[in-house]
Amino acid sequence: MTNSVDFSGRPFHFIGIGGIGMSALAYVLAKRQFPVSGSDLRANHITHKLESIGAHIFGKQEASNLEFFRPQVLANAVVLNSQEQLPTATNSILPQVICSTAINTNNLEYKAALELGCPILHRSDVLAALIADYHSIAVAGTHGKTTTSSMIGYMLLEAGLDPTILVGGEVNAWSGNARLGQSQYLVAEADESDGSLVKHAPEIGIITNIELDHPDHYETLEEVIDIFQTFAKGCKTLIGSIDCATVRDRLQPTISYSLYSDTDADYSVTNIDYRADGTTALVWERGKALGVLKLRLLSRHNLSNALAAVAVGRLLGLEFGEIAKGIATFEGARRRFEFRGEVDGITFIDDYAHHPSEIRATLAAARLQARPGQRVVAIFQPHRYSRTLTFLEEFADSFTHADLVVLTDIYSAGEPNLGQITGEHLAAEIAKQHSQVIYQPTLPSVCEYLLQTLRPGDLALFLGAGNLNQVIPEIITTLCEPAKATS
Repeated sequence: MTNSVDFSGRPFHFIGIGGIGMSALAYVLAKRQFPVSGSDLRANHITHKLESIGAHIFGKQEASNLEFFRPQVLANAVVLNSQEQLPTATNSILPQVICSTAINTNNLEYKAALELGCPILHRSDVLAALIADYHSIAVAGTHGKTTTSSMIGYMLLEAGLDPTILVGGEVNAWSGNARLGQSQYLVAEADESDGSLVKHAPEIGIITNIELDHPDHYETLEEVIDIFQTFAKGCKTLIGSIDCATVRDRLQPTISYSLYSDTDADYSVTNIDYRADGTTALVWERGKALGVLKLRLLSRHNLSNALAAVAVGRLLGLEFGEIAKGIATFEGARRRFEFRGEVDGITFIDDYAHHPSEIRATLAAARLQARPGQRVVAIFQPHRYSRTLTFLEEFADSFTHADLVVLTDIYSAGEPNLGQITGEHLAAEIAKQHSQVIYQPTLPSVCEYLLQTLRPGDLALFLGAGNLNQVIPEIITTLCEPAKATS
């Protein structure tokens, strides 16, 4: 794939435009008045939103989709050519075709784009070009990217800096996963899953932590570290959590942060109070107390994310009061300990956690929020066969804070099933360390089991990066039915 992005007015066509990363890019480009089209096999609220701002969405991935902009751009080319702004060569009006790693080379649109001679770009090429186009802040790390980038974007928005934002989750404050600001600032989530992190060279880079999370792409942690080291070298200023030994020892960030006051980090905290309704802590900047930070988000991992935001804000010259005010009102991104409702005294929470470390941290937050005697029911859908197999022992040890664990089968995310691992196998491993583990092979069976098992006072926590959360509305609706309530 080529990596030269044309911002002169040439159309962009996204294969798989409804994905969380692809749609954020499409949104910003469409809002910048570039011609944008794309295809996705399933319409959703994200594709509807893109249509509302002028993007043309195809419901199938067919070769003919690429012809959409040709007449329109050809007409424009006649006008623009007189001003010597756009060449008249046929190839110049073909759209730039944007793909993610998920797009197979056998995809009909992809093959047609090759045959037509369209410039073909990876989504990371477009993000890298946008990062280069702004005073950019890119958030990387195995865990916490979405929350940290969203929090930084929200903090800058509340401080009046009007940033452009692209994140891997939806945030109520800007009604989606992206917004176009009018300032020089851009905040972006930078993904390491496919190695494309090395393309980004932001003014400010943040690394929250480093672990092996994508064994489908990396064989060893050392390979992951190499990708982050390359990213770090491209950052003008690198901010990193030295609570992660790998970040501390292998990257040596320009500006450091830590939850521990004895680490000599540039930013640290004391007087920490983790509560069911949020967290407070006294923030220190290079030995000087800045003030008290309050956040609605739970547990230590979110306090660490907030410290990264403090470091960014201070680097940009914000007063601590402005920073603290923004962080205090940040509600988090969707699917990050997202409250989905309460029925019959049962609280429903949706969370994207799919790695053992994330599950452990999320369940710790749930236990913190749970009232005395309240059960924490963890409902987990494993994500990818490769991840489940690689981290089998770690998964088995991740559910300590749950009273009841309900597992379903593995969400493949497009991976082939090699017959090496199943959800039932994982359930058996967890059961070796946990007394209450139930396996339900399908989402309908999960739904049926929960309707029979959940009881008033339960905190039901749905975990995973797949489609498990689709059962939450069905369960809530069923529980709300009068017949159910009176039975």
